[in-house]
Amino acid sequence: MNDSTPTRCSWAKNDLAIAYHDREWGVPQHDDRVLFEFLVLEGAQAGLSWDTILRKRENYRAALDGFDPKKIARYNRRKLDALMRNDGIIRNRLKIDSLVKNAKAFLAAQDEFGSFNRYIWQFVSGQPVVNARRKVTEVPARTAESDAMSKALQKRGFTFVGSTICYAFMQAVGMVNDHLVTCFRYHEV
Repeated sequence: MNDSTPTRCSWAKNDLAIAYHDREWGVPQHDDRVLFEFLVLEGAQAGLSWDTILRKRENYRAALDGFDPKKIARYNRRKLDALMRNDGIIRNRLKIDSLVKNAKAFLAAQDEFGSFNRYIWQFVSGQPVVNARRKVTEVPARTAESDAMSKALQKRGFTFVGSTICYAFMQAVGMVNDHLVTCFRYHEV
């Protein structure tokens, strides 16, 4: 490594992951559409690598109408079957079927709270949790907050929102800062 290469979290190893790490991961996100996108992508990632999802992200955007929850909530069986044939996304029947359920639950939360942002950020009292981890082995797979979020989302009808998925979502959208303290992004986000 030369002196001009910044120190970043060790999981960012390839160009796509580095770009994602350097521009998006851990940045506090408050846009409902983007929050929905990450909720869908984190659920799709279950059992797979995040690199797989990053490689398919643009395909997801095209296949899912730009992650528009209003459109996704109206998907019928024909559309879901077409998604099952789309090799640009993860073709898992349970994950595909969860799209409509999650879109409807998302819209219901928006209606009740005025925005999904207002609802979801309550799990960290509206402010990012800033951790100070020195090693990737110190980063948990779940926390009390992600446990509470998972339970609440499931109660609202969301699927593919287990505690580990919720914690990954929280990291992605900046509800928690899990950049290592040695990472150049730690102080930036």
